[in-house]
Parts: sequence; C-alpha cells; structure tokens
Amino acid sequence: MSIYYELIRRCARTGARRGRLKTKHGTVETPAFMPVGTQGTVKAMSSPELAELKTEMLLANSYHLYLRPGVEVIARAGGLHKLMQWPGGILTDSGGFQIFSLGNLRKIEDEGVTFTSHIDGSTHYFTPERVVRIQNLLGSDVAMVLDYFLPHGSGHSEVEAAVKRVTRWARRCLKSHLREDQALFGIVQGGVYQHLRERSAEELVALDFPGYAVGGLSVGEPKAQMYEILEHTVPLLPPEKPRYLMGVGSPDALLEGARWGLDLFDCVLPTRIARNGRVMTSRGYLNIRNAVYAADMTPLDETCDCPVCRNYSRAYIRHLINAGEILGMRLTTYHNLYYLSRLMREIRAAIDEDRFERYYRRMKPLLEQHYGGAGKCRS
Repeated sequence: MSIYYELIRRCARTGARRGRLKTKHGTVETPAFMPVGTQGTVKAMSSPELAELKTEMLLANSYHLYLRPGVEVIARAGGLHKLMQWPGGILTDSGGFQIFSLGNLRKIEDEGVTFTSHIDGSTHYFTPERVVRIQNLLGSDVAMVLDYFLPHGSGHSEVEAAVKRVTRWARRCLKSHLREDQALFGIVQGGVYQHLRERSAEELVALDFPGYAVGGLSVGEPKAQMYEILEHTVPLLPPEKPRYLMGVGSPDALLEGARWGLDLFDCVLPTRIARNGRVMTSRGYLNIRNAVYAADMTPLDETCDCPVCRNYSRAYIRHLINAGEILGMRLTTYHNLYYLSRLMREIRAAIDEDRFERYYRRMKPLLEQHYGGAGKCRS
C-alpha cells in the first residue's frame, strides 16, 4: 500500500486521536498542520527551514504547477520532491479550489473543466483523468481527486447536483490512478446540508479510497456551522484511514478539528498574514506594522522560543516590514508557522498523555477569544 495509517491512541471522551501516516518520504505524526506551498514553495521559506520547524508534510497545487513550470519540467527533475529539494511528504491538491475561486476564468461541464489561464489567457482542459495523470507525474505522496463545490448560501438542488458530480468524478479518478507509491484521497462534499454530506460520504467510502478529506468548508459559513458539519461528517469516515480537513488553519479551528478526529490540515492563513505583518501570539493576532511597536525591544511573543523571538525585537521586525525588506516577511512567516507547529505538538502530547479533554477545555475559550473572529482560511 502507498501509505499506511497507524492509529496510536484515541481520547476516551472526545473524537480526538493520535496517529502516524507513513509515506515513502517519511512519517507524519498526526494531527498535523501542512504549510501551503502552492507553486512548489512555501512563500519566504526554504526547505531546510521547514525541516527546522519539524514540518513533515506540505501541500502543493497541481493546477498552478501545471501552468508553471509545467509537469514535464517537474518530471524531468525527477518529481516535485527533487525539484524542491524537499525530503518530507507532499500532498497535491487537484485544482478543485480553483474551480471554486476562478469562476470568471473557467467553464464547468460534466466531462471536465476548461480554464482560461490567469497568466497568459491560454485555455486548458482538465478532466478527472488528466488531473490524476498530472499528479502521477508530480510524484506527490498524496493526490486528491478532482472535486467541485459551491459557495456558502447555495441552494439545495445546486449542492445536490454538485455532490453527484463529485462522486462521478471520484470514480473516474480512481480508475485512472496508476502510481502504487501514491495515495489518492476522496473528498466529501455537500455544503451545509447534513444529509448530502451523508450521501457523499457513503458513496465515496464505498469506493474504498486510502484516505478521505472533508472539503467545501471555510468558504463563508460561520465557524459554529462548520463545527456542526464536522461533528456530523467525520464519524462517517473509516476510522482506520487518514482524515484531512481542507483549507482550515486558524488556531481555534485546528483545535476543534482535532477534537473531532481529523488528522491533516492546511491553510494559507499563517503565511499570507505574515507577509502583511500580522503574527500569531499567545495573546492573539499582533499587527507589527503599528506605530506602537516602533521602539518596542521585546520579542513578538514572550512565551515563544522560536529563533525569531529569541533573537529579534518587535521594533526591528516592524522596521523591516514597513521598509519592504524581504527578511521581515521571512521572520514573520517563520514565527507563524512555528506557532502552529507548537500548537499541533501540544495537541498531540495532550492526546498521548490522556489529558486532551482538559487541554481542550482550557484552550478553547482562549483561542476563540483570540482567533474566533478570524475570517476565511482559504486561498
């Protein structure tokens, strides 16, 4: 089998669980957050720096890599791992989110999707089969089926039709998947309609994918509603297989996702806000651009032991960010990814030591106070 998921421990009173996802490029301790490297790089970070952060798997995007540098170039390099010089795991998204986000640049039909490139206006036809072939050439450890979902507020009939299409496309992806050293995950859709989530999960579980994702969330719905969907949907997925929540990465949502037994998470949030001078701290978001930090010689977060907080002051980082210096964005990005890496380590330790329920009760109000009002996580 291309990947092997080992369930280590369950929390007795919640759905939280500890696991290990074993791939050809190493083991991922779960629950785990995957930094987003859409175009074959996590913006402002090198591969050795990601390794310093104990990153074990990251996400890249098939659609963007297909456009540039092109799958032929990547295949000639020996695959995405070798091109990036990244030794750890890689999960590649299929382009399903681009179907959602590039509405004015695509035309969707039952057979596939025609995209107009945002780079040069050229047209490209993506079918479920072609998306799988692209990911086969990229050589990622986990590939995703081509999926389709609608924005929050869409009507029942529209979402029902999308769920039917997702299942048809998933069957076609599974039939065309060739790499034995790569796992193909199915994606459960259904919007905020619980019975459609049930139908999607039932149809995809019957296809026996090696892993499953919950998609179509963090697209405008209130967090409370997203949590209700997770509570209802996650138990429908096979407990012996890995579970991935797509596009969610605010600290409060990561804690809640872990509570319901999800194993993998990704989001552009920590790196995107970092480049704009917004950092995550034990007291919530801090906008380092603010004038109040101009002469502040304290670290970004006095409770943080990352190299950025050990060595640099708020005043210096503010100066770098406001001056447009690349180093400023690198430092804030490193810190934010470290913050989430530490949070996930704490969650794993709490499950390992049979104290997750206490940890959850303590952290939930704090994280909701600091991060509960954060907007969408999606790219």
